[in-house]
Amino acid sequence: MKKKPNVVLIGVDSLRRNRMSLYGYHRLTTPHISDYFKDGIVFENCFSPSIPTTPGYASMLTGMDCFGTNVVALRHQGPLAPGVKNLPTVLKENGYTTTAIGYNCPISVGCDNYLEYPVSWGSWSAGRSAKAESMNSVALPELERLAKQDKPFLLFMRHMDPHSPYLPPEPFSRMFYQGDEFDKNNKSLDRCYKFKPFRDYFCSWFPPHCTDAEYVNAQYDGAVAYLDSCLAQIFTKIADLGIEEETIVILTSDHGETLNEHECYYDHHGLYDCTLVVPFAIRYKGHLPEGKRFSEFCQLKDVMPTLLDIIGIKSGIKFDGQSMMNLVNNNGKFAEEPEMYITEATWERKHGWRTPEWKLIRALEPDFHFREEVELYNLIKDPGENHNVAKENPEVVAALTKRLEKHLKKREKATKRTAPIYTNATTWNGIGRPFESHEEAYSKMHIGNPEDARKLQILDDDE
Repeated sequence: MKKKPNVVLIGVDSLRRNRMSLYGYHRLTTPHISDYFKDGIVFENCFSPSIPTTPGYASMLTGMDCFGTNVVALRHQGPLAPGVKNLPTVLKENGYTTTAIGYNCPISVGCDNYLEYPVSWGSWSAGRSAKAESMNSVALPELERLAKQDKPFLLFMRHMDPHSPYLPPEPFSRMFYQGDEFDKNNKSLDRCYKFKPFRDYFCSWFPPHCTDAEYVNAQYDGAVAYLDSCLAQIFTKIADLGIEEETIVILTSDHGETLNEHECYYDHHGLYDCTLVVPFAIRYKGHLPEGKRFSEFCQLKDVMPTLLDIIGIKSGIKFDGQSMMNLVNNNGKFAEEPEMYITEATWERKHGWRTPEWKLIRALEPDFHFREEVELYNLIKDPGENHNVAKENPEVVAALTKRLEKHLKKREKATKRTAPIYTNATTWNGIGRPFESHEEAYSKMHIGNPEDARKLQILDDDE
């Protein structure tokens, strides 16, 4: 029997698709990734509709939407929904050795090996952060070990660049910025510093007295470029080990990132496209079409069924997602989903409905940004989602709300469960109950330093 292909799944936390030169960004942030996947398939409109990390990875690793996984919150408690099999489990059942690096939690249950890499989140006082090199110090030896085995393997890497703090090592810190980040006449960070819930966190990793938001934005871009340079080592190692033509490499992300937009400030909350857009690229040299790009909509729930389809594994699972190979092979089975249900539950609890033209966002309790309960954006006229036109378009709000509610009823009936965005009402925020006012949310939601941020990311490891 022919040996099944190896799988290297690269999950990059907070990697925003439209800040990658692979997707046409004007700064050369991902030259190595772009060069590598020119021999592969790139999907140009992939979305992570349920943010942030925990629901994003849950969908990626199961092929299910948030109703199927029963996961919407970063602080998700407990396992996946009963009966849901994840990717490591299915691959193990089919003769694979499985390793996860940097993500030991109920979402990735079933791996043979869980490896951690040295913590290097950093702060301004601690110095620049070599997160991707730290990952490689563990991933490269593990790749060598796995390649020596007779069995096919899954190597899942959860990278923490470019997640904040954005502290890429030199020369990446100045690669995209040659200005004066201490210009006293620059007021672009003033509102950011006044945002109490995140202010202490920013002060722990921004340069003291930094005034220019473009400097911080450039640090994000530098972190992406730094990640790209480190991924080049992984790509080279695969080739040097002689397993390039027997290894499927997938690159994607759990969610995007807001920079100095929407007053969300260098985080990944807010159901705006900057946080929902993620990369999705596949390379299987000699076996898949090369140099193909597809603009059709897809979601993270499509990653697992696509991968199993390429391998040839018939799992018997009724996925919520679909194999994108149906599109690639033009076999008539692909059914595009241009509309999608969207959720978030980290710093605020909201859900909504996105179409190619409109985005509806509905708050389920008061948020800490003091925003309107209903937001509506025309994505054609206002792609930056800067003008809430809900009051001017009540008929559109009503129509999209009706679609959202119809979808909720359909998925609740299919899963025989209440939508998780409702059942997480008392646990999502760490307080134990929904917020009663904007003022309460603003006063109680707080992150103080990089260590607090890291603990939020690994919270579900301890559940």
